[in-house]
Amino acid sequence: MESIQAIKQRFGIIGNDPKLNRAIEKAIQVAPTDISVLVTGESGVGKESIPKIIHQLSHRKHGKYIAVNCGAIPEGTIDSELFGHEKGAFTGATQTRSGYFEVADGGTIFLDEVGELPLTTQVRLLRVLENGEFIKVGSSKVQKTNVRIVAATNVNMFEAIKKEKFREDLYYRLSTIEIPLPPLRERKDDIHLLFRKFASDFALKYKMPTVKLTDDAISILLKYRWNGNIRQLRNVAEQLSVLEQDRTINAVTLQNYLPNAGSNLPAVISTSKAESDFSSEREILYKVLFDMKSDLNDLKKLTMELMKKGSSSEVQKEHEHLIQKIYGDDDKSEDIDSAVEDLEVLSIPEHSEVIESDSNTVGDKYHFAEEIEEEETLSLQDKELELIKKSLERHNGKRKLAAAELGISERTLYRKIKQYDL
Repeated sequence: MESIQAIKQRFGIIGNDPKLNRAIEKAIQVAPTDISVLVTGESGVGKESIPKIIHQLSHRKHGKYIAVNCGAIPEGTIDSELFGHEKGAFTGATQTRSGYFEVADGGTIFLDEVGELPLTTQVRLLRVLENGEFIKVGSSKVQKTNVRIVAATNVNMFEAIKKEKFREDLYYRLSTIEIPLPPLRERKDDIHLLFRKFASDFALKYKMPTVKLTDDAISILLKYRWNGNIRQLRNVAEQLSVLEQDRTINAVTLQNYLPNAGSNLPAVISTSKAESDFSSEREILYKVLFDMKSDLNDLKKLTMELMKKGSSSEVQKEHEHLIQKIYGDDDKSEDIDSAVEDLEVLSIPEHSEVIESDSNTVGDKYHFAEEIEEEETLSLQDKELELIKKSLERHNGKRKLAAAELGISERTLYRKIKQYDL
């Protein structure tokens, strides 16, 4: 078994961080087996190096090694790319084509950005992992393949599973061994070392003197967050090598190449939404309209009571909670009381006619007044539920299309589906 240092030299890996060394050690240990491996880490940390190590140290090293970026292949063609297709399977399929799993039989497939795979493709991939079987697009013949799968993702898989964007059973199949790679900001001792290596490489490539950093520039380099990780550091080194005439770089010059340098203030970011949060303007508008509807019905009720009883003080006493609801419960209660007392009850002239009923004869001096029936408040939940159901039916359960039709995000639609237990 090769040492960690020998592997670093062989594959051009720079750094002595303990977490990096542990990741390489796990890759060396798992390489001789056929266990599926999931490499996790932020974008730009160098996840593509681990599958190469695993393949070259395995018994499959003489077989094919194919790297597939799952996020770069359109959803409509990814099944054909991975599993192949038969002639005439779809428009443009003029001949039979072998997929990556057929071509790489006996070798290794590296599935980069595996978290971006469509759900239908995830089902096919699960079958390959379970028994090595797959079916070409447009075919009914089951084929066998002997492929080692190494996957990588920068997605939080547990969040993706929670949002039903990734199958939980597939995750546990892929992550038999999980190898996490640390972000560059957690490898402080490696940052300057990597910069010097990149600066030396670009000086050789562009045939110019190597750029060097002053002490204050090194301090800025180490304190910077490096959201793009090693890829971003490499780009900065290349820009400095090409653009700067002075080959000694100070802190002021370096800051010009670092986005938002010096403004990385600590901030608390809430990862969960409050219940009162609205995810779209449509929901805010719904709430405002229904609140107005409710207040209007309350006002109708108060007006009807005043017309029937004719006593503002009695109505105020019986419906105090309703008045407070409409006008608020702040310190303006005295103004509300005086306003109610000053209300002039309409004097409706008595009519001489008597309205007869089946049981008795009753004189009603308000018989000609229009009877106001309180309208039933429209249910926002029922309306939303109906709209969501119809949209999902029209698009055969495809949430992305349904969300676009409803004018809301797919995330909001998912939350509504959970809320209404659809």
